[in-house]
Amino acid sequence: MAAFRLALIQLHVSSIKSDNVTRACRFVQEAAKQGAKIISLPECFNSPYGTKYFPEYAEKIPGESTHKLSEVAKECSIYLIGGSIPEEDSGKLYNTCAVFGPDGALLVKHRKIHLFDIDVPGKITFQESKTLSPGDSFSTFDTPYCRVGLGICYDMRFAELAQIYAQRGCQLLVYPGAFNLTTGPAHWELLQRGRAVDNQVYVATASPARDDKASYVAWGHSTIVNPWGEVLAKAGTEEMILYSDIDLNKLAEVRQQIPILRQKRSDLYAVEMKKP
Repeated sequence: MAAFRLALIQLHVSSIKSDNVTRACRFVQEAAKQGAKIISLPECFNSPYGTKYFPEYAEKIPGESTHKLSEVAKECSIYLIGGSIPEEDSGKLYNTCAVFGPDGALLVKHRKIHLFDIDVPGKITFQESKTLSPGDSFSTFDTPYCRVGLGICYDMRFAELAQIYAQRGCQLLVYPGAFNLTTGPAHWELLQRGRAVDNQVYVATASPARDDKASYVAWGHSTIVNPWGEVLAKAGTEEMILYSDIDLNKLAEVRQQIPILRQKRSDLYAVEMKKP
């Protein structure tokens, strides 16, 4: 299957977990009705984003929120990338993305590898590591269309992760993410286009909708980029579903025209996995 429809749900996230989950599932149902076969929710879709919220909203996987995602994936017979939620496991908290297949089965669980610890004086300081622990594994899953690689937000800044996913045969990279009003205008689209061109893959980012009253204001602008680096679709800041038809023939064409993946000088350099 050389083509399929991808949908990104740019959800307005409130402080009421049950409402966030219910509305997310309704959007998944709507996207499926519009022909989407792979659907992604945004980072921290069931909880406000912030270190003070993570302990309060954290849950097990499987748990309350992911049970609903499993149900709606099965009901709609789609692949559902569950954005991310604060996960509690053995006394530790993680920023975790759970992916469900068309039969409702949990396919993979990606714990954010690179924690968002930054300090831009006068603009933004944030330390996920105050409450969260980092994941330590790569996360891919297979569909009838292509293999998909997962990252969460800050993971996108690390080119090596995307390179390893490309080496492992991924043709689509999905990053649920919540950049902010400082890093968003500067780097959000730039990083996506860079990852797409460097690895000749499709890149998609699912952001929460912007809420100017929130303690952490997300940039919005969920985006889908093709392997040529072209922006196929880009949301504004409001709550919406973003669609794009993914053409894997285009990917094959780009790789044939500019065959960098087979021109790499492995005798001079390499990006290697330290863990499977």
